Amino acid sequence: MNSLQSYNFKNKKALIRVDFNVPLDKQKKITDDTRIRAALPTILHVIKNGGSAIIMSHLGRPKNGPENDFSLIHLVEHLEKLSSTKVHFSNNCIGDEAKNICQAMKTGEITLLENVRFHSEETKGDKAFAESLSQLGDCFINDAFGTAHRAHSSTTVIAEFFPNDKMFGVLMEGEITSLEKVLNSNQKPLTAIIGGAKVSSKIPIIENLLNKVDHLIIGGGMAYTFIKANGGKIGSSLVEDDFLETALNIQELAIKKNVKIHLPVDTLTADSFSNDANKEETHINDIKKGLMGLDIGNKSEGIFSDVINNSKLILWNGPMGVFEFSNFESGTKSIAHAIKNATKNGAFSLIGGGDSVAAINKFNLADEVSYVSTGGGAMLEYLEGKTLPGIHAILN
Repeated sequence: MNSLQSYNFKNKKALIRVDFNVPLDKQKKITDDTRIRAALPTILHVIKNGGSAIIMSHLGRPKNGPENDFSLIHLVEHLEKLSSTKVHFSNNCIGDEAKNICQAMKTGEITLLENVRFHSEETKGDKAFAESLSQLGDCFINDAFGTAHRAHSSTTVIAEFFPNDKMFGVLMEGEITSLEKVLNSNQKPLTAIIGGAKVSSKIPIIENLLNKVDHLIIGGGMAYTFIKANGGKIGSSLVEDDFLETALNIQELAIKKNVKIHLPVDTLTADSFSNDANKEETHINDIKKGLMGLDIGNKSEGIFSDVINNSKLILWNGPMGVFEFSNFESGTKSIAHAIKNATKNGAFSLIGGGDSVAAINKFNLADEVSYVSTGGGAMLEYLEGKTLPGIHAILN
């Protein structure tokens, strides 16, 4: 495997797989360009070091071939602005037009290829399609962590055609380094904060993390399944009755592995799922009928913050409550601030998963933590201990 820093890009055309799956409004304007900005260091490295950049990405989930709603042409103007470079556009990612545009590229130029998912072969991992893409460039860079868990043609299969000229981009290297630092460091204590709605979606992650962490903080909707499993009264709070035994098994496993599980002790309840609902703080084991817990309470905020502030490594995946409602954001906000403080005092903090990233951005604290992951599903599978195809393809 090559490294981006040591590879000689002089007069080379670099095929770069990025994740430009960005949200667009009805006027086809980008509403959040985080993913484009995240790929810029790799693109600019190539063109500043004598190469040219051919960019591949998907956008959305087109069903029937080319659709204007999912065309990457809507990103050209913004990419030109961010990169301060003229961006050529190919209306197809393979075929004569793509070949001709790429062949005519000069050093320091950028070409954006049309959405790879306009071809059904992409998601099937079709080898012939991957080969067609590979013919456009001299080397392959995977910088799309958000799709690293997919064995698609442009993320994984294409690497076979560059046995000696494949590498990770800046973003991918940063993601892998950060995850490895959390999962395989000797620094202690390591605290994982797992929130969100359902226990069922996080079981494999929790089970894998129990082999690594010293503290496991559980919040969000999933906490009520644990509380009910332990005999608590949870009113109308979210619960997965099929996973009560699973919750108890996780607690038993934690004891065996000497991991301290921290569950909320109090909760902020509401009489309806609404920001304007009537609020009441109560002990989490004794929620009245008809009331539902929508956030952790003050005591829980304090307990969790103390654990976080005494940690050397912190992983956060999932909010503590319905932080989208301003009246029920306090728990999630307190966690975000505790992580900020711990980071300031020397801890390494990794934030990942859509809701946690949305929360850290909502509270304007993304620059105050060590690393914010760009890949929701990919990060979760990595935390489960799975080998991601997009990473494996570069390493082997």
